[in-house]
Amino acid sequence: MRRFALYAMAVAFVLCGCTQRKEAKPKAEYRAIDTIPMLIMQVQKCSRLYTAEYNIHKIVTYDDIVRLKGSVLKRDFNVKLPLGDRKIAIPMDATLKAYIDFEGFSERNIERRGNKITVILPDPKVALTSSKVDHKNTKEYVSFTRSHFTDAEMASFEQQGRASIIASIPRLGIIETARDNAARVLIPMIKQMGYAESDITIAFRKDFTERDISVLLDNSTVER
Repeated sequence: MRRFALYAMAVAFVLCGCTQRKEAKPKAEYRAIDTIPMLIMQVQKCSRLYTAEYNIHKIVTYDDIVRLKGSVLKRDFNVKLPLGDRKIAIPMDATLKAYIDFEGFSERNIERRGNKITVILPDPKVALTSSKVDHKNTKEYVSFTRSHFTDAEMASFEQQGRASIIASIPRLGIIETARDNAARVLIPMIKQMGYAESDITIAFRKDFTERDISVLLDNSTVER
């Protein structure tokens, strides 16, 4: 698990209903016993915290070329036939939203050693909340010997575009943004309970890669 400390960060996100109370800094012994349940209760109030939103523009391209393949006198040939091309470029706009669900947040998400505290965030979720094809700017070239792209083919290309966007989630930086923005909410909350900012660490349980797409993706909101 990779951890990091965030320093001198201003609160840039709405605290989604989380309330803060100014309290006198308790003694270290009292804090170790009493502030953890209070922190858990405050974090759970946040419920689902949306931490990042990305607007993606992608152009899906498809090139369908008719080729003649075979062999003559044991020599293979592969020839592009003239006037047999079909090409299309489909612009797409999509919106990705990342959030962290704190509903199941508990003492298992908190590690404390002396005056230092680490909050291990629940796994982030990413939802493809919308996608739209720019039909007006779709470019299509079809030679007169070929048929135009069918509605079924167009729908398939659009689905491929959405799948490509989903596959690129770990490379977009949206997970890092989700962690940073969650820290901007949680660090001031923890400081209110008497911890120094330099003693607070916000982390995910692991670094997420393309293999974790099935874990990260919120399929309930993905458009079909």
